[in-house]
Amino acid sequence: MSGAMTDGELAAHLAETAGRLLLEVRRSGVFSPGALGKAGDETANAFLVHALQDARPNDGLLSEERTCDGTRTDMSRVWIVDPVDGTREYGEARDDWAVHVALAIDGVATVGAVALPGLGLVLRSDRPVPVPPPGYPLRMVVSRTRPAPEAVKVAEVLGATLIPMGSAGAKAMAVVRGEADIYLHSGGQYEWDSAAPVAVAAAFGLHCSRIDGSPLVYNCRDVYMPDLLICPVALRDRVMAAMAA
Repeated sequence: MSGAMTDGELAAHLAETAGRLLLEVRRSGVFSPGALGKAGDETANAFLVHALQDARPNDGLLSEERTCDGTRTDMSRVWIVDPVDGTREYGEARDDWAVHVALAIDGVATVGAVALPGLGLVLRSDRPVPVPPPGYPLRMVVSRTRPAPEAVKVAEVLGATLIPMGSAGAKAMAVVRGEADIYLHSGGQYEWDSAAPVAVAAAFGLHCSRIDGSPLVYNCRDVYMPDLLICPVALRDRVMAAMAA
C-alpha cells in the first residue's frame, strides 16, 4: 500500500501512526516518567525507520534516533524524521509535543507532516489551508523552559505577547493554525527539529528562513541549524527590522 501512496500521503500516514503508537506506549502505564521518553523515542523511531526503508528504499534517511552512515548526503531525496519532538513534554503527559516526517529534495524541505497526537491533529504539506491573519497584539511562541533572548527582545520591540510552549513542532504548528503569529528561535536546533514544520509552514504560505533571512538548507553533513523564523509573509519585514533594532 505504501508504494501507491504519494510522498505527502506517506509522510502524513507515518506521522499519524507513530503518534498513535506513542500514545499507546504512554497509556500502558508500565514506564516511570524517566523511562517513558526513551521507550517512546525507540518505539516510534523503529517504526518510522523500518517503514521508510521499506516504502522508499532508494531514498536517504536521517533520524534523530539513528546513527547516520553519511550516505544520505549524496542523495537528492532524503527523509528527515524526529520520532518524538518534545520528549520532555511527551513524558510529562502534555499535549505540546509532535512527530515529524519530512522529505528534503535537493536540500529543500519539500514534503512534510507534523502530527500533534495529544490534540488528535496532523498538519500536512499536501493539504494546505489559509492561515488566519495575525492577531493584535502579535503573539510569539517561545520555549517554555528557556526562551531565546533574541526572541524576547524582538517581542518587546513588536509589543508581542509571549506564549510559552514545548516542542519546535508544536510552536511552528501554532503559527500554522493561527494560534500564534511568530516563531523565532535562536538557541540552536538540528535538521530534524524543523524540516517537517518548515515543509508544512511553507506549503501553508508562511515565510520560513534563518533569522537573517537566508534560506534553510537541509541534508547537510553538519545537521546543526542555529536559528529559525516562521511567520506570515506580511510580518517578515517587521520582524527583520525588530531583529536589526
